[in-house]
Amino acid sequence: MIEVDGLTVRFGGVTSLDAMSLTFEQGTCGLIGPNGAGKTTFFNVLSGFVRPAAGSVRAFGIDLLSMAHFRRARWGLRRTFQTEQAIEELSVFDNVAMVHEHSRQGGSRRGDVLDAIAFAGLDADPEARVRTLGAGQRRLVEVARAVVGRPRLVLLDEPAAGLPDEETSHLAEVIRRIPEHTGALTILVDHDMSLVSACCATTAVLDFGKLIASGPTAAVLRDDAVIRAYLGVA
Repeated sequence: MIEVDGLTVRFGGVTSLDAMSLTFEQGTCGLIGPNGAGKTTFFNVLSGFVRPAAGSVRAFGIDLLSMAHFRRARWGLRRTFQTEQAIEELSVFDNVAMVHEHSRQGGSRRGDVLDAIAFAGLDADPEARVRTLGAGQRRLVEVARAVVGRPRLVLLDEPAAGLPDEETSHLAEVIRRIPEHTGALTILVDHDMSLVSACCATTAVLDFGKLIASGPTAAVLRDDAVIRAYLGVA
């Protein structure tokens, strides 16, 4: 469980997160909102890249904000970014193994890495260089990096952006299984409402840094405030 209380982030005169208070339960949770709503800022706070002006975040009973950012990976925080982070000249295996080095997993390094690659459904040779892969396969490398080494919290920042429907459907199936496979609470940010609906039992919505709705995904997407702020009205 992630408990967010009064989280506020300011960049100069801009309030990117405005007293955000929310609880993310175990499973896969959605976080949506228009561009600039504060979604990536929230992920940056959890990752340790941004220090909030006020508020607290407790992750499974631990004060996450008091933890040094470089310790959060070993604690179990994993993240994908809107831009790919895999190193093109390294193999799939080596890219995933790099993350495993900072994990809390004490088992077989090779076994853990191959398990993460298989879980992502990546049909490429583990020794293939990432630069030789297609866009969909490269996204699955990012997912494999996020699930290796027994994570506690997985943050997915627009993992399906630009993918065709078939590859998005496969990605949705993988994302749905992350909590069961790893035990990690997973938070998904994406603009694809079909993906969010397919993966997330609950969803929260930000608009101009303010939380405007949260609850069961289907009900949230029918909320009038969400429709006005994000989905658009006729």
